[in-house]
Amino acid sequence: MIDQFINYVIRPPRASYNPDQYLWEKDFTLAGRGYERQDVELTNERGHILRCSHYVPSPYPVDTPLPCVIYCHGNSGCRVDANEAAIILLPSNITLFTLDFSGSGLSDGEFVSLGWHERDDLRVVVSHLRSNEQVSRIGLWGRSMGSVTSLLYGSEDPSIAGMVLDSAFSILFDLMLELVDVYRIRLPKFTVKMGLKHMRRVIQKKAKFDIMKLNCLEAASKTFIPVLFGHANDDKFINPRHSDLIHKLYAGDKNIIKFDGDHNSSRPQFFYDSVSIFFYNTLSPPQVSASCSSKPPIYSNLENLKLDDGIEESLLYDIIAHLHITSTGASSSSSAPPITSATKSVGEIPSKLLFQDKLNCEKEGGCSYTSSARLSWGRCSSLGGSDSADFEVAKDSQEMTPNVLGASTEQHIVSSPKEKKVKMRKKKLLETTPKKPKKERFRKLEAFGQRLRHCILKVNHTKHRDQ
Repeated sequence: MIDQFINYVIRPPRASYNPDQYLWEKDFTLAGRGYERQDVELTNERGHILRCSHYVPSPYPVDTPLPCVIYCHGNSGCRVDANEAAIILLPSNITLFTLDFSGSGLSDGEFVSLGWHERDDLRVVVSHLRSNEQVSRIGLWGRSMGSVTSLLYGSEDPSIAGMVLDSAFSILFDLMLELVDVYRIRLPKFTVKMGLKHMRRVIQKKAKFDIMKLNCLEAASKTFIPVLFGHANDDKFINPRHSDLIHKLYAGDKNIIKFDGDHNSSRPQFFYDSVSIFFYNTLSPPQVSASCSSKPPIYSNLENLKLDDGIEESLLYDIIAHLHITSTGASSSSSAPPITSATKSVGEIPSKLLFQDKLNCEKEGGCSYTSSARLSWGRCSSLGGSDSADFEVAKDSQEMTPNVLGASTEQHIVSSPKEKKVKMRKKKLLETTPKKPKKERFRKLEAFGQRLRHCILKVNHTKHRDQ
């Protein structure tokens, strides 16, 4: 039992994923601008290779350094967790750097240390960014273990412009005492502290750090970096009072936001809006010049997509229904998208479905993309899923399989005279309506397919949150 509890601390379920499938693509478009993913490998002081990714505009503004936010994942997370952070930060002209800490994801290392050694990994990343002349100010955004890592490092580096700390714990030893009750580990009360002392020796031998020295309250009292705290009201893993204690002792400018949910649940939209405003004020990103911005995003103009553009409205509703059914099978820590009413027009579907939860797009792993102790990443090998979705519909004992873009299927149905008149009227209306160029329709369909693909990845990912 004690060995199992030790694994909760230093060897939680580890994320295993395919970067090409679960990270943003090498080249992608967001909010009408082009971006690229630059994969980087860094080496920490212990000789472990850290797998990292840096999301930057493409092309990069000439002679204009941009601020950067480093996203720090939770104990069972990985850099996939930062996927939704990209959606929040990149349109504000803030680049995003994310990494797999040592012992997590695809990086080297066997154990995690809940912030102790991760602080050294973060120091390597900051040093790498400082050597890049295209990076100006640096901010930190951490969740759970990542927030502790950010606070510990921020207490040593006052040059950090701002920090967002989501679900941080105050003192590790106190948290472990609380987790004994949370996980209902059956030990007599007088033996709990003796058991923790034994765990201290074992962890110190395996993971090379002392659980008694991991104290965020001491770090908070000597840190002056502007900070935004966040914590879920129903967090049973790390009680909200931990953030309250850190907030009370924090020496610098501070603010705290409480919201509904638990430790692993997706964060509400108003929290992400607060994060966006906070980093915009602390990092002061330059304004987007007209030369850097490209055409408006194609997917934002889908309300003109009508049935004559080659898409069957019923097929779109089938796709949405399928996504809803899939999402309801996700873990309790994820929030399922609402059912889209059949009375909605085709144009209203993409904006409500494809941008829900800021595309939590899959990822604390792919697309809530945030989390510290998600149930998913212990079973990350089951994250597989095809990029396309086919839906089989049975009718009159015959099966037809339309593709995502809705290839029409011919059906011979006997119509009444009234139905024929209605069809003739529709046909005349279609003939009088000017048809759009094929290239424009194809571009819209292609954009819709890409957004739908990210949405499907999100649904698949939210099923597997780390624990």
